[in-house]
Amino acid sequence: MVMRAYLFALDATPGQRRALASHCGAARVAYNWGLRLVEHRLEQRYAGHDVEVPWTLPALRREWNRSKHEVAPWWTENSKEAYSSGLDGLARALKNWADSRAGRRGGRPVGFPRPKRKGRARDACRFTTGPLKVLADRKHVQLPRIGVIKTHESTRKLARRLEQGSARIVAATISRRADRWYVSFTVEIQANIPSVNGRSSVVGVDVGIRHLAVLSKEPSFIPNPRALEYLLPKVRRLDRVLARRQPNSKRRAQAKRQRARMYARAASVRQDALHKLTSGLARGHGVVVVEKLNLAGMLHNRRLARALADTGMGELRRQLAYKTCWYGATLVVADSFYPSSKRCSGCGWTKAKLALAERTFRCEACALVIDRDVNAARNLATLAQSVAQSDWETQNARGADVGPGVTRRSALKREAGTRFLLGQTGIVGA
Repeated sequence: MVMRAYLFALDATPGQRRALASHCGAARVAYNWGLRLVEHRLEQRYAGHDVEVPWTLPALRREWNRSKHEVAPWWTENSKEAYSSGLDGLARALKNWADSRAGRRGGRPVGFPRPKRKGRARDACRFTTGPLKVLADRKHVQLPRIGVIKTHESTRKLARRLEQGSARIVAATISRRADRWYVSFTVEIQANIPSVNGRSSVVGVDVGIRHLAVLSKEPSFIPNPRALEYLLPKVRRLDRVLARRQPNSKRRAQAKRQRARMYARAASVRQDALHKLTSGLARGHGVVVVEKLNLAGMLHNRRLARALADTGMGELRRQLAYKTCWYGATLVVADSFYPSSKRCSGCGWTKAKLALAERTFRCEACALVIDRDVNAARNLATLAQSVAQSDWETQNARGADVGPGVTRRSALKREAGTRFLLGQTGIVGA
């Protein structure tokens, strides 16, 4: 069984748009109420009182059911799943904060949950019970309390699986991006995941700013759509328009919606390019090699931060992580300190220093002159052979942050901060 998500844009009527916004607002109200309750109980506990702090979803639900008639006398206007969705988000946030504080969660420290503000927080609500259906006409979906909503695109791909009995809807999440509403169905699918896809080719992928990716095989250069960069002139113009509007006016709200559409357009163009690239790599090659980058540290460079964020480097590796599993390919993640750019792909000579401005690699040993990014991609492809010869990186990592070039002893001493999915598909960094 495989869990997959199907996202559809909605063509909701004005009344349905109000109902969708009401459910998302109800989830936000429940979240903020539960957060205030937790903070109040913690203050009482610090003062020495013996009180119970609702920390999990069942505990928060019990407290909500006792107080909902006073806190939200209008609670019957929305589905109970809306309030449960907000409380579930709070329970997850509290768990993430506690795990991060106790050292059970890797990555950057997670702060204590903060209240959600209308217009600032993401509008979303999750349904897990009730009528979650994709209608047979392939043009409508049904949600609890909201009813039947027309979709902007056909739902035939999901409808066929549901009719054949090979899929089951587990949950549905409504969300708003700019002024467009979406529904995402979480579906449990009966699918046979192949262990191998029959491809013997190995491809190294070097991500960058000038190009979305540089491959070790032809075509080597994948163009970068630069979605946000091309839309920045329009965004700046809309920012000037927005600055001239009166606060809390209808024309100001209209200008904000127009600017949000621009950002949503940039995100959609970026996602489209990344999905096409990662699907082609996972389907067309047996082994895909990428490099693990310290993107959080790279974003501190103010001159490159916007361009780096516009490429979606982290999203590319995230998509490859699950698509290689879907299509039977192997994903190898090189260590951050692997000298892919400094090493000669012809003879193996390693350069001591290589400035970022040097876009051409010149080998002093074999006199090879090659594009810097193409050289890095070829080195990454060569790395897959050394990983295949020594299999401890794929079998004995045991959750540690391991990559090629790191000794086994030093790897086992590291704190298990980054999770790794280990299995038949090789190393997959998560």
